[in-house]
Amino acid sequence: MRYLPLTPDDRSLMLSRIGAANIDELFADIPRDKFMRALPDLPRRKSEAEVERLLSRMAAKNTPASSVPFFVGAGAYKHHVPASVDHLIQRSEFLTSYTPYQPEITQGTLQMLFEFQTQVANLTGMEVANASMYDGSTGCHEAVLMAHRITRRKKAVLSGGLHPHYADVVRTISHMASDEVVSMPADVTAAEDIIAQIDKDTSCVVVQSPDFFGNLRDLAPIAEKCHAKGALLIAVFTEAVSLGLVEPPGAMGADIVVGEGQSIGNGLNFGGPYVGLFATRQKYVRQMPGRLAGQTQDADGKRGFVLTLSTREQHIRREKATSNICTNSGLCALAFSIHMTLLGESGLRKLARVNHANAAQLADMLSAAGVAVLNDAFFNEFTIRVKGSAQQLVEKLASQGILAGVPVSRLLPRAGLDDLLIVASTEVNTDEDRATLVEALR
Repeated sequence: MRYLPLTPDDRSLMLSRIGAANIDELFADIPRDKFMRALPDLPRRKSEAEVERLLSRMAAKNTPASSVPFFVGAGAYKHHVPASVDHLIQRSEFLTSYTPYQPEITQGTLQMLFEFQTQVANLTGMEVANASMYDGSTGCHEAVLMAHRITRRKKAVLSGGLHPHYADVVRTISHMASDEVVSMPADVTAAEDIIAQIDKDTSCVVVQSPDFFGNLRDLAPIAEKCHAKGALLIAVFTEAVSLGLVEPPGAMGADIVVGEGQSIGNGLNFGGPYVGLFATRQKYVRQMPGRLAGQTQDADGKRGFVLTLSTREQHIRREKATSNICTNSGLCALAFSIHMTLLGESGLRKLARVNHANAAQLADMLSAAGVAVLNDAFFNEFTIRVKGSAQQLVEKLASQGILAGVPVSRLLPRAGLDDLLIVASTEVNTDEDRATLVEALR
């Protein structure tokens, strides 16, 4: 029983000790429609060699993103990651170093986290950043929890342009905490009046820019109304490269900025691991979740780095901790920081301009071919309306070797938006790629 060490008697004893009648009671909070109705269509047992052969055949059915024209985005983006990034993060000093728990050890890792925080603060236009979260979606809800602590209110208003995965995470954890969540309807053209939803009970308003549909949002009026009502504005992004060109959320009055850093230094990796970016105002730093690496001086007056304000449950705070996220995505944060360092400010701005130019060119080509582009303003991603089902269209083009984008109905299946397709064009797309997509759609 190498992999199944517990006997039925062992399991019965454990269940009786915690007062559960059966294993199903351990999962009582999970909605029944989320359970698998049957075992997956896989053999029950195989040898190691047979498993490797079987999974290799299954993996060969995938179409690698680098092998075909690729326009998939909607929260995860294909960018060029220099080979030097992977080379450096695989050094044993980084790859085998566990996330530091004690504030006095691992000076190299702590310095890297400190530099990462500085980069994130500069990128978002905020005063202080933490040493990363798991990913953008969990970081988004951590921001909502932080706003609740600051305002002592329990109501969050979510924009209809917030990525559905982020909104789902907020609703899930808010449900378990009995917090109120007001979710605006899906907002394809950024026409929603979210300001009208802000009242004296509102803790925070969560707005994404560029949003799920690619629209750029002016956060300043929303921030002004939030502050007038004693609420906080949480600005979300899923495309970190956009901050090389777009006005940073901090400059538009955001109180907390959170998003996904995968675009910089991290490949798509089948959906993870990714790295959540989290920044806020200095006055809120004691309510910020996660780790914060600080700079100090040692007994000899030399510069040193420590973990500071570690108000996490596995330190001294226990149930009073600001966060129950147990670690930070240290290696992914390192990859982000290395890539940012290689780019520098001018390199990031150039990369952002190339992304926008490529997307604008594609939008113009699609419009000329009679395809409706729904966005007035966007960065490197926008929404188009196609004839019939966008999901069926994507499958058809995939069979022709074109990964055309993400059907809105895949993430918003009940919104009645079956004919909408989100298309992203980054620096890795060539003129030939764009022409191939346009001709296929034509």
